[in-house]
Amino acid sequence: MLSPVLSPVPSPVLSPVPSPVPSSVQRTPVIYQAGTSPAGRAFAAKHAEGVFMSGRRPDVLRPHSDDIRARAARLGRAPRSIKMFAIMTVVTAPTDEEARAKFADYRSYAGIEGNLARLSGITQVDRARFDLDEPLAHVDASGIQSIPANFTKADPTRAWTPRQIAEYMAVSSFGPVVVGSPQTVADELERWIDEAGIDGFNLTDILPPASCGDSVDLVVPELRARGHVWEDYEGSTLRESFHGPGRQRVRPDHPAAAYGKRTDASS
Repeated sequence: MLSPVLSPVPSPVLSPVPSPVPSSVQRTPVIYQAGTSPAGRAFAAKHAEGVFMSGRRPDVLRPHSDDIRARAARLGRAPRSIKMFAIMTVVTAPTDEEARAKFADYRSYAGIEGNLARLSGITQVDRARFDLDEPLAHVDASGIQSIPANFTKADPTRAWTPRQIAEYMAVSSFGPVVVGSPQTVADELERWIDEAGIDGFNLTDILPPASCGDSVDLVVPELRARGHVWEDYEGSTLRESFHGPGRQRVRPDHPAAAYGKRTDASS
């Protein structure tokens, strides 16, 4: 535990006592950033090693992933060293028909009021003051901006109402939903990687632990057969999963490298 330091000035003061917690072999933990607001993209370009993104269509995400990598290049970082992960909900079963039945069952347990309360908490905007069936305009607030923007800005061809957003959230959370057999799901994941310029997915767990278990048991073998998932981990750290075995420290082009005594020159 760090010793507390009292100061008469309001500026932050660092304790001179070193932390007794030993560092991992990575030294600096893998740094993630979430969100695609302009401020979020600027932060990601400079600091992030992984980025969590949300968008209902791959063409909506592509400008954000391209922008982050372009910003990173201007800062002297290798653009492809930043890994992009899109939120995704997968409902799968051995056949498309079984998957659709499972999806209908999941939806039957959801309620509009509960989903709108969740949306209000995340965005810091009280959705109860809006008419459920009136198109929802974008409102800037202190909460996560990219989530409401997915419904109010990203698709100019559709005007979403609060009720429609709540119904969409019933299973999907805020991202896209893929429903189908392992082959159908794998086809769609491949399309997203190609069209959105991303590296992987942040899977939501609809009914823990069943839904992610379905993806592991059914979809992962299909992805492995297509060469997208490795048989075993080649390294012992998360950063090695990003950059390859032996690359445990931040890359030399990452700002954190300037503060360490050693960097991984092989990165």
